[in-house]
Amino acid sequence: MTPAELARTVLRSVRGAVEEQELSVSVPARIVVQPPPRPGCGDYASNVALQLARQAGRPAREVAEILRKRLSKSAGIARVEIAGPGFLNFTLGDEAQVALVREVLARGDGYGGVPAAGQSPVSADPSAHTATDPATAPAVEPAADPTTAPADDDRAAVVAEALARIDAAAGLGDRRAEGQPVLAPAPYDLATLIARLGADEARWVLLRPAAQDPVRVPERPVQRESNPRFRVQYACARARALGRHARELGFGSEPGDVGAPVRGQVADDGSSDGAGSAAQALKSFHTLLATYPSVVESAARLRAPDRVVRHLEATADAFFRWHDVYPPLPVGEQKPLAVHRARLALAEAGRTVLANGLRLLGISAPEHL
Repeated sequence: MTPAELARTVLRSVRGAVEEQELSVSVPARIVVQPPPRPGCGDYASNVALQLARQAGRPAREVAEILRKRLSKSAGIARVEIAGPGFLNFTLGDEAQVALVREVLARGDGYGGVPAAGQSPVSADPSAHTATDPATAPAVEPAADPTTAPADDDRAAVVAEALARIDAAAGLGDRRAEGQPVLAPAPYDLATLIARLGADEARWVLLRPAAQDPVRVPERPVQRESNPRFRVQYACARARALGRHARELGFGSEPGDVGAPVRGQVADDGSSDGAGSAAQALKSFHTLLATYPSVVESAARLRAPDRVVRHLEATADAFFRWHDVYPPLPVGEQKPLAVHRARLALAEAGRTVLANGLRLLGISAPEHL
């Protein structure tokens, strides 16, 4: 179950409670679910009961209890708990993570976007543009010629192009007539940045800051993991390499149980509990894959491509933490097992999200680095 599916399930529970006169409220147009602010509070949380409480004329916890009883019977939800003043915390069933990987792989280049009319939610148009080459993305008329425009116009042109792709993915169409965010100026024009940093790094530098934040230009491009752009591209390339090596070993991917972490390895998240740290690394990776579509939607709605940039950085970091404790390839004389096929599928799902996000930003997703 993805966050979007969970939100629809919560919305149906509200509608059902209204229809059966358990609640007297207007059914909201949409429900927001998101990862909880701290571990130990389930997989996702929603404040819908607090939003409805005043209109219902009842305490928020009472509204939450009405919804909890309905939601606890829903397929894919293992547990629903009420926290604090009336938050609903959801723990998904074990099959939810496998279903997520299946959906990401089934939709491929289309994951994170709105399916076209008449298209299955878990299928992608085979003629769609590939996620590996931004040059094949839908053509976008730039706001200005980046080789001749002033530096501030250059940043606006790059942001406008990225937002046009993000809008299309979110199903919002062409929104350029609605205006673009007011941006802090860039210190150099795009041609100078490309000559100094290369095309990918130049775009990343212009898209990474929030609209009013200053553009920080490095002295030179750094091809190591301390560079966030390189780290994202490297994670994408590493996931592709895992697939190549797996084929050489004679096995492919199949979503399933990824098994237990490697003994003696812990995820680097500051936890003193190795098993708990590894489990958190796996959960964080799954959560970032699941929330990618909502990040694309919020980036479009808020005119903020930097949200996609930050999400890709977090996803790449989570990929490496997970990869280190759940290696997708057999080690030594070990034969490929079902857990390796499942881990390979999860790595491919991570690559899909990273490549799709890079495509939206107009940045390449290379097969080799």
